[in-house]
Amino acid sequence: MVNHLHRFIWAWAASLFVTLSVASGQAFAAPSGSSSAQPGAKPKVIKTAYQAKRKAYAKRPSARIVRPARPSDGMRAGLHGATDPLSLRSSVAYVIDQETQEVLLSKNEEAVLPIASLTKLMTGLLISEAELPLDEMVTITQADVDTEKGSTSRLRVGSTLSRGELMHLALMASENRAAHALGRTYPGGLQVFVEMMNAKAQLLGMQDTQYVEPTGLSSKNRSSARDLAVLVNVASDDPLLREYSTSPAYQVAVGRRKLMFSNTNRLVKNPTWEIGLQKTGYISEAGQCLVMQARVAGRNLIMVFLDSAGKLSRLGDAERVRRWVESIPARPVVPLTENHLDAKSPVFF
Repeated sequence: MVNHLHRFIWAWAASLFVTLSVASGQAFAAPSGSSSAQPGAKPKVIKTAYQAKRKAYAKRPSARIVRPARPSDGMRAGLHGATDPLSLRSSVAYVIDQETQEVLLSKNEEAVLPIASLTKLMTGLLISEAELPLDEMVTITQADVDTEKGSTSRLRVGSTLSRGELMHLALMASENRAAHALGRTYPGGLQVFVEMMNAKAQLLGMQDTQYVEPTGLSSKNRSSARDLAVLVNVASDDPLLREYSTSPAYQVAVGRRKLMFSNTNRLVKNPTWEIGLQKTGYISEAGQCLVMQARVAGRNLIMVFLDSAGKLSRLGDAERVRRWVESIPARPVVPLTENHLDAKSPVFF
């Protein structure tokens, strides 16, 4: 009778331990082969399913999915196979002297490629030339949300800014909703604005250029380096475009929020550069793009870089061109005569 009672007490105690330990993440069991725990038997630890699963997750190495970069149109066309003495990362490069129109460097300058947010330079030019009131308030709507690439924006739907603020953000920070709102609120609407963009391009002789929207998110916005140099030449004469595109940073008040935006081109903060106008651009089809008007070695230059490979490569190419131009010995001034009126000395690479 005593033995039966003794066994009953041990069985009850073992059952109680199992119940309590399961609740705390561990279970104790009697030795295998025994239907009940024996006095003096050492309990065996059994991991619960939750613990085993958690340990398996802890040991599993983190797997990072690396998606291959989508090749740009220039890569697929083989433009990166072209070489140049400066070892530029851009498959398209075009540098000219703004005063003399002398071509200093040319590589694939006639290739027609997507131009990404370089589009916004034409958008800004049209808004400026239309002389629309810059203090007029414009509200961001759902129509301004990017459905082409799914890009995000800090300008929420319902945000209200002045036309001047939107133009500043579009040129300096490459703000897509700002640029779209500028086109949408143009007299006649977005369709008329796009028609005006193309009409202006034709008026300037930009035969390789086509626009389908005002932001550059569409890869159907296309141009050549030679055409873009024409656009930069005209846009650099506009004081508003020069100021807005080269601001290092700009703060806007949107409701109760104050938003600070930075220039997409870090060279504007570099004191060794004297940049009069600039615009950057990027979508996967276009690669990294950059246009600038800058004073280098006493010369006003227009630089165009398209389809550059690497996030900072377009800026590196601009630096390489600047160092190269600065290394060119100053040429003696030759008095203009009839024999010199048409003299040009382009250097093609």
